[in-house]
Amino acid sequence: MTSNPSQLQDALLEISRITARFTHSDEHPDGAQSGDGAVDVNAGCRIMPLPDRLWEKAAKAAMRINPVNAPLQELRFGDTPVLEPMRLTLFVSKYWGPQPKQLSVSFMESTPSDLRSRIVSHLNAWTNTAGAGISFAETAGTGDVRISRGSGGYYSYLGTDIKFIPSNRQTMNLQGFTMSTPESEYKRVIRHEAGHTLGFPHEHMRKALVDRIDPAKAYTYFLRTQGWDQEMVDQQVLAPLGGNSIIGTEPDQDSIMCYQLPGEITFDGQPIRGGLDINATDSAFAALIYPKVLRSTMDNGQANAASSRIDWDPSEDVNV
Repeated sequence: MTSNPSQLQDALLEISRITARFTHSDEHPDGAQSGDGAVDVNAGCRIMPLPDRLWEKAAKAAMRINPVNAPLQELRFGDTPVLEPMRLTLFVSKYWGPQPKQLSVSFMESTPSDLRSRIVSHLNAWTNTAGAGISFAETAGTGDVRISRGSGGYYSYLGTDIKFIPSNRQTMNLQGFTMSTPESEYKRVIRHEAGHTLGFPHEHMRKALVDRIDPAKAYTYFLRTQGWDQEMVDQQVLAPLGGNSIIGTEPDQDSIMCYQLPGEITFDGQPIRGGLDINATDSAFAALIYPKVLRSTMDNGQANAASSRIDWDPSEDVNV
């Protein structure tokens, strides 16, 4: 990697601009919960991108908060490699860093205390189940994470990007969640969205999983279910991440960060199962990115080892 800070920063910002255009895909084709607990097929889920004008600030902030968020060494500055847009999603990361951290949580609408507690408990599954050294706690004030249950489907901004959202706007949307929503949906949806808030992108874009998808069948399916044209399907489904990424694990179709894709679009007729809860691979990765206790005794070598967009008036922009 270049030692020139200016060159590094310029490359990071260009990658960030490209990445943000392609990291907001609908991730639950089966739809979101409506207010009465029934499935609403018109509600989708996505990683919400920041407005274009904030990409540069967000990239700088991500590097400042956690230097590991800089592009990986496999990106050779000065060369002109061909990098598919979706492959860039892990070159600019939005992780919070290895220091133990607690993110405060508030709710945009009046929400019963039992429902608030239930939602926060599922956000904390990454701490309680995966052993990650980052947690969520409700606050009576304005939270780092601000949850709405209004229209808009399921979404979260990615990791450190939530710092740029005006305090009167949500950073996570859980359309229609109530106490009558099935526990299985709490695990599948809220834990997935919490993963995005922790900076975890989508598992289903790993090349080994993308290679199972028949493009012709995918075009037909997503046109019918999402209204996507071929270009959108290419960008959101068929352009794989590179094999070498910060994930450092084998592709896992049972990851909570992978969503279900039906057998009707795969070559072998077998579905990509998608994760219903945090699994062992998720837990191991979360504990690596967010260790509960920093291993200060390690030597230096070991230690260093949407289719839609929301905007607001620039006067509301948050200075980070």
